[in-house]
Amino acid sequence: MKEWLRSLPAIHELQNHESFSKLSNENRLDHALLTKHLKEVLDQIRESVLKGNWQGSIPGTDKFTQELFHILEETLQKQYTYTIERVINATGTILHTNLGRARLSENAIKHVMETARNYSNLEYRLKEGERGSRHSHVEALIREITGAEAAMVVNNNAAAVYLVLRALAKNKEVIVSRGQLVEIGGSFRISSIMEESGATLKEVGTTNKTHLSDYEEALSQDTAVIMKVHTSNFKVIGFTKTVETDELVQLTKRQENVIFYEDLGSGALFDFRKHGIGDEPVVKEVIELGADVVTFSGDKLLGGPQAGIIAGKKEIIDQLKKHQLARVVRVDKMTLAALEGTLIEYARGETAMRNIPTIRDLLVSIHQLDERAQLFVTKLLQKTSHFQTAIFQDFSQVGGGTMPDVLLPTMVVALKHDSLSAEQIGRKLRTETKPAIVARIQKDEFIIDLRTVSTEEESELLEALAGLNS
Repeated sequence: MKEWLRSLPAIHELQNHESFSKLSNENRLDHALLTKHLKEVLDQIRESVLKGNWQGSIPGTDKFTQELFHILEETLQKQYTYTIERVINATGTILHTNLGRARLSENAIKHVMETARNYSNLEYRLKEGERGSRHSHVEALIREITGAEAAMVVNNNAAAVYLVLRALAKNKEVIVSRGQLVEIGGSFRISSIMEESGATLKEVGTTNKTHLSDYEEALSQDTAVIMKVHTSNFKVIGFTKTVETDELVQLTKRQENVIFYEDLGSGALFDFRKHGIGDEPVVKEVIELGADVVTFSGDKLLGGPQAGIIAGKKEIIDQLKKHQLARVVRVDKMTLAALEGTLIEYARGETAMRNIPTIRDLLVSIHQLDERAQLFVTKLLQKTSHFQTAIFQDFSQVGGGTMPDVLLPTMVVALKHDSLSAEQIGRKLRTETKPAIVARIQKDEFIIDLRTVSTEEESELLEALAGLNS
């Protein structure tokens, strides 16, 4: 063992090796940093030799040196490879939380790239030649689309809820129906956010039934806000009663210094109900009913980047913009560019809205999906004979904690490989292909729902499947 340790090459010898220069050039690393990684690899080998675990060649040989640089190369690949990587979503779940939720439209992507590549007028008024506000870039669009008097954007909807409650109801009471005390992703609860904001929660009604009289009886001199939380991630059915927005608006109008605030969660700007999909309220309708302030997400049904959008009465929004927390939860230029690129599609009308992947994928017909599935199977069987295939009707999910009761009819492709199980197919496509591919597994069949696979991604999916081997 001591002889092996003495035979380990010196760092300066390895630095002069051609593989050192090659790795430095390929990975764009300066010699000092590459030397650091080299020392770490050599230390690992030395420790492995001491413990008797070294399985490689004898130190001091050319083969050992090759193995050492191979280990170094693998170390560099692991260290300097992006951990966020592209994935093909073949699950059919449109707003897949684990896979990044909404995909941006091409228009939004181009706008983000242009904004990221160059300087911009993020907080500069070009005509006047003076400092401006980052809120101005999307506020006019939000006002036009929703009918609100004013608007602002923060980094997500939880932040929007927190800012509203902190700014408008700190040390005051907020009345909420017990049936609307929702928990959103990651165990974040409305009640917990309210507690952190400094507002006092005043629950009314029961889990399944709340009446207008419950709100009326709960009002006091300490009441600052009557809050309605849209239960976008679950449904209560059966013996239920909720108080509608217009009734709560009228109730607050009869009170002094009490505002009505509705958290819409998913935040639909497109009326999916006209297409027979769900019953999500459109933000514009809630504003028209007289809500003082509403909040909603940017990366769910809206189909844009992660953001929390606050819209409502100008005096309230102005108050929020001036609050110290507004800077804490503000968004960056890329988010604003992505949101602006998305909102412009809405402003252009329904035809342009279909450029937004979320809307397009929600509205695609089962007939179109059937045609795509049939053609996909034909192409796959032309490339490989290892699969048994079937096409049958199933359901896609909206995802992202949105429209939990909505099942979208779809046509899926079910695959069975002659030597690989469905689990093995799934693991290989997740870990051994670039881009990684994620799909569903049911009854030992690999299930592909093309609803969430773009036509451009189909060819990559076909090549990955054809290249599978045991």
